[in-house]
Amino acid sequence: MTNYKIKESDLLHIKNLELLAKQVVEGFITGLHKSPYHGFSVEFAEHRQYNSGESTRNMDWKLFARTDKLFVKRFEEETNLRCQLVIDTSGSMYFPADGLNKIKFSIIAAASLIQMMRRQRDASGITLFDDNIWFNSPARLSVTHQRLLFAKLQQCLDHTAIKKGSEISNSLHQLADTLHKRSLVIIFSDMLQSGDDNVFAAMQHLKYNNHEVILFDVNDKKLETEFAFKNRPYLFRDSETGEELKLHPQAVKEQYLNSIKEFKTNLKLKCMQYKIDYNEAFVEDDFNQILMPFLLKRNKVK
Repeated sequence: MTNYKIKESDLLHIKNLELLAKQVVEGFITGLHKSPYHGFSVEFAEHRQYNSGESTRNMDWKLFARTDKLFVKRFEEETNLRCQLVIDTSGSMYFPADGLNKIKFSIIAAASLIQMMRRQRDASGITLFDDNIWFNSPARLSVTHQRLLFAKLQQCLDHTAIKKGSEISNSLHQLADTLHKRSLVIIFSDMLQSGDDNVFAAMQHLKYNNHEVILFDVNDKKLETEFAFKNRPYLFRDSETGEELKLHPQAVKEQYLNSIKEFKTNLKLKCMQYKIDYNEAFVEDDFNQILMPFLLKRNKVK
């Protein structure tokens, strides 16, 4: 399908997140209509067709006057799908310091998904966490609620990095206890937490409660996956502990690449074992890598 990529300069100076998300989704849908996936339903529906014998209390008579067809207004409880967007806001998500970092990418991606869900009458909520959940809003469909989500995400964009670690497992356990209706849970995280077994036990908790889970493993491909630093000494600083280490990247590159490969392989295998949809998400790439997996999953679970 046709790729649609907004300039990085526009992504770095976001004045209106909702408008940017709308542009991302419209670009994606335009490309979708030109691709083999054009059969997917991505149109917003505010009404449903009237069924003979049901109450006329919620009939849209103005629409009837224009179209000569009977439609009933749809309300929040008639949502197609409930989706909870979970974003890791720990210190490591603010890497790299320059350019489009992981937290900005994740927030724009989440905002674009909210915009996509709005078109399809899917209810959305967001959960923000670092070493604990610090904001949680359950999935709702109302316009007022969606404005709250955009405002909170916009606020999150303006935050500066804080030296806080990530407790993915604790946060997901808390979330699993609060989600009372079957939902699609979409997680944005770099998964940099020790104790993988704890993380997957938390994800299994979500699956046990009959939720579907998509994990977007967010990374900077050039610096984190390929370790493509220039051939000179660097001062590396841990964004969560502040610990500093001066070294030459070439001296540790081979060891680092082997370690990251092993980490990613184990992560993918665990996700497969627990029937979690795993997707690598690179901040250098367009947002189709987020919207297409969501659309494919939505058409399976709705």
